[in-house]
Amino acid sequence: MLVYPSSIDLSSHTLRFLTGRLTARRQEIGTRWRRLTAGRQALLALAHLRCGDTYARLAAGFGIGIATAYRYIREAVDVLAALAPTLAEAMRIARTKAFVILDGTLLPIDRIAADTPYYSGKHKRHGMNIQVLTDPFGRLLWASPALPGSTHDLTAARTHGIVEALTDADLKCWADKAYQGAGGSIRVPFRGRRLKRWQRRYNSTHAKIRCLGEQAMATLKGWRLLRKLRCSTNRISAIVQAVLVLHHASA
Repeated sequence: MLVYPSSIDLSSHTLRFLTGRLTARRQEIGTRWRRLTAGRQALLALAHLRCGDTYARLAAGFGIGIATAYRYIREAVDVLAALAPTLAEAMRIARTKAFVILDGTLLPIDRIAADTPYYSGKHKRHGMNIQVLTDPFGRLLWASPALPGSTHDLTAARTHGIVEALTDADLKCWADKAYQGAGGSIRVPFRGRRLKRWQRRYNSTHAKIRCLGEQAMATLKGWRLLRKLRCSTNRISAIVQAVLVLHHASA
């Protein structure tokens, strides 16, 4: 087995944050001894989430078994996911902003053609639908639990209660054409080929505002594990929430 040094493009503050949470977890459950210290376990989890390294590769690098690597990473993800903000908490922060941007993205998964619920006709691939709220500068505020990739963005927004939450908060929201008919405070561009001049100007202005939300998508995809998920679909929501917490911790 050849071993080589590598690096993770995260700050030491992120490592200390996760180490502190794992240390508290060990004290809570009364852990006496483990193969890895809390700091090494945190580094293991960050390598998996940020770099997308497999359990087998990480197990070899850290000198532990594959099953142990899986348990350590799962524990770290669950600890982080429990700290993720709820939609109600995100709305309290969003009220201090001029407006928010709503967008959806597909996280690719390794599923076969028979798994119809996970196939997105829009993207022509299997995946999980994630809804994201950002502030006017494109900074990530909140990410939803994952739904099967065949779920339409508007359906997903209604399922998570995003439309109602934005309306109750009387918060302006900019979204793309996928949210046509959402109503409430969600603003979408005009559809059609023969638009009036003022409608085209509106669409142009709308696109300039909404494109800032793409920065949040880039932030999520910066965690390379999310570029191709090979885990159970039941674990993807927790992984997304963990990434969200780490992103806020490193900001």
